[in-house]
Amino acid sequence: MTHVVVVGSGIAGITAALHAAASCEVTLVTKAALDAANTTFAQGGVAAALFEDDSPAAHARDTLAAGAGLADPAAVDVLTREGPERVRELRLRGVAFDRDAAGDLARGLEAAHSHPRVVHADGDATGRVIEHALIAALRASGVRVIEHAFLLDLVVDDAARVGGVALLVAGRRDILLADAVILATGGAGQLYAHTTNPAVATGDGIAAALRAGAAVSDLEFVQFHPTVLAVGEPFLVSEAVRGEGATIIDDDGRRFLFDAHPDGELAARDVVARAIAQRMTRQNGRPVRLDATRVGASDAAAFLPRRFPTIDAAVGARGLDWAHQPIPVTPAAHYLMGGITTDLHGRTSLPGLYAVGECARTGVHGANRLASNSLLEAAVFGARAGDAVVPDAAAAAWPVISAPGVADVAITDRAAAAQSPAADAVPFSRAALQRVMWEQVGLARDAVGLARAAQALTGWAVHERTAHTVADHEDENLLLLARAVAAAATARTSSVGAHFRTDAPAAITTHPILAPAAPEPVRRVVFASDRMRSEHGSPLPARLEAS
Repeated sequence: MTHVVVVGSGIAGITAALHAAASCEVTLVTKAALDAANTTFAQGGVAAALFEDDSPAAHARDTLAAGAGLADPAAVDVLTREGPERVRELRLRGVAFDRDAAGDLARGLEAAHSHPRVVHADGDATGRVIEHALIAALRASGVRVIEHAFLLDLVVDDAARVGGVALLVAGRRDILLADAVILATGGAGQLYAHTTNPAVATGDGIAAALRAGAAVSDLEFVQFHPTVLAVGEPFLVSEAVRGEGATIIDDDGRRFLFDAHPDGELAARDVVARAIAQRMTRQNGRPVRLDATRVGASDAAAFLPRRFPTIDAAVGARGLDWAHQPIPVTPAAHYLMGGITTDLHGRTSLPGLYAVGECARTGVHGANRLASNSLLEAAVFGARAGDAVVPDAAAAAWPVISAPGVADVAITDRAAAAQSPAADAVPFSRAALQRVMWEQVGLARDAVGLARAAQALTGWAVHERTAHTVADHEDENLLLLARAVAAAATARTSSVGAHFRTDAPAAITTHPILAPAAPEPVRRVVFASDRMRSEHGSPLPARLEAS
């Protein structure tokens, strides 16, 4: 029987595991507890054309528009056509989506959607409700589960076929062989000093795929969520709050977002986040404010705790009363649109390796993800990958996975960086890396800043470090991925979607939702030399003694 290893326990990983388990032996491994996944923290909901006044075609149009001309129409078609069935599957697995007073599915409107189509659960705890229901289904499925198992590397044979994973479990290295591996390891929000992502989001799967030689694409497209509480630890304030009528105001109490886009607070995330950042610069760094005092038919004090209980609790814990006073918000890193390049079934450029969820680049998001499409993408393509494993194992050959117009982007050679006088200017630490990424490879970028980032990141990479703990390995993954993101951002010299270059202002359209930018080639990061490849870690042999 085909044995499949799934790495990751969010909606993408568990969905893939449940689908594969119908015909395979499946082992799911995750580096922390099962519910310590980005999915658990998702608030807004799941976007799907479930209602009579909506359609998959309308959902597809909105997704393509938000993607600023770079979303793959075929992938978007799959997402929007199969999305309703995946939502129905979630309901059958026990996800209790909220209902309105008439007993029908409740739905919300979010930025850049032409229809209210976002279904939610427990108000603003959609991800947590989905995660718990899927964990219950997983426990009942017979899938073997290994928690607290960190992905060190992929096992790759001499034919470049992936045949398992190398793990760190309780301080011991081990090898788990398999016929196929499905990566569902999430994103890399911890690249940045300010992020909505949990601590586990360190890009482990993408880094392992890079070391193994898999193609990656669109790493320059990092989405920054516009509204994150600017008091205490970062906490996301869902787009759905603005969908219910909340507004964004500056120090003068003015709704300034209409200066950037006719949709104001409900423009695409990249537009809103940039406009907020620019206004904060004019205010000497002071955050803007989210005004929810007039939502809920003028009874915000009753409406907000009922509709947004999780956010209401977080706001209250910071000593704020958002029913009566606007609250301070700021952008923060939220979602990685790029990742490991896949086809429409999650297959990567390496035979035997699949990627789903945020670690994958399916093509559905283009340069900017439409709000509440992330959980949907994870469910749709997680199911497709799980269903594809057995037919693929029986097929004579693995299909060639490539994106049209791919341009190779070489990461700066480490040997050259060793000659840099700035290589030792600041000792390496995760905090130092996060500051470089936030300041130079963040919401706004330019050639000078990107060059500085590449110099600092490559200077750190010159020095050999021995990784012992999970945190050590995470740091090395973040460093590798930071270099790849900076290289991709350097290579794309024009501004589009979430990739905003201040040295290429002419490429920005006034209304990117209404006039998407012309498509550009997607980019794949490759190693500059065999020497560098070996220093980062060569692919593991098919058989490796556990140590």
